[in-house]
Amino acid sequence: MKIMKKILIALALILVVIQFIRPAKNVGTVEDSKDITHTVTVAPNVQNILQKACNDCHSNHTEYPWYYNIQPVAWWLANHVKDGKRHLNFSEFNGYKTKRKLHKLKEIKEEVEDGEMPMDSYLWMHSNAKLTEAEKATLYKWVEESLVVVADTLK
Repeated sequence: MKIMKKILIALALILVVIQFIRPAKNVGTVEDSKDITHTVTVAPNVQNILQKACNDCHSNHTEYPWYYNIQPVAWWLANHVKDGKRHLNFSEFNGYKTKRKLHKLKEIKEEVEDGEMPMDSYLWMHSNAKLTEAEKATLYKWVEESLVVVADTLK
């Protein structure tokens, strides 16, 4: 019993100490010259969809929830955002090469169609990010129009 008490005290101390070790936040500018809006037109309805379902993990500006202040949750979220930006970053999209832009646009549609995006782990705490069929159709139409615009730059 005495050893169990020591273990619990040690765990409690570790939990307190790790609260002071925080990862850097993803709080860059909302839009700059590399933003996707400098490559293709992003209508307000599409921007709303991207904002609610994509931008927290796929842009340089994350809106952090209250539970970000609890460790080790913040570390997990920081890693999740870093990984999401590595795959697709709307804030850096205009800096991609044309072929990569085309590939990423196609991937947006594929990931949404396959139910891979938004991720279930994101939807657990952000139920408003679940896309309706109408929102998916709007996103697909935007992707198709954007593919034409980007492909025209290859000519």
